[in-house]
Amino acid sequence: MRCRVLSAISVALVLSACGPVDTLKEGFAHSQAVSDSLEKSVGVKPFVGFNWSNGVLASVSVTFPGIPANATLPDIAEKSRQAIAAEFKQSPSQVVLSFSLKT
Repeated sequence: MRCRVLSAISVALVLSACGPVDTLKEGFAHSQAVSDSLEKSVGVKPFVGFNWSNGVLASVSVTFPGIPANATLPDIAEKSRQAIAAEFKQSPSQVVLSFSLKT
């Protein structure tokens, strides 16, 4: 009897985790799509991170591995906003743009 209860609890825990796992997988797919889109439009492939809070896209961070030579900051910001809105299907509360500079 005890074994059945433990089995039922284990199955319930595994099944309850499917929603967050699917959300995480979808988020990574969206972030990769944003990265690919920005690589095509800006010429540099960034790292794209995201933060969901209660089903709402709270923030997206876009980190470029240097400063793109042929784009201005307002141009990069606008292309980032457009790619994020297109791929995530919603606008985040904030977008964080950053540039990694080698010393």
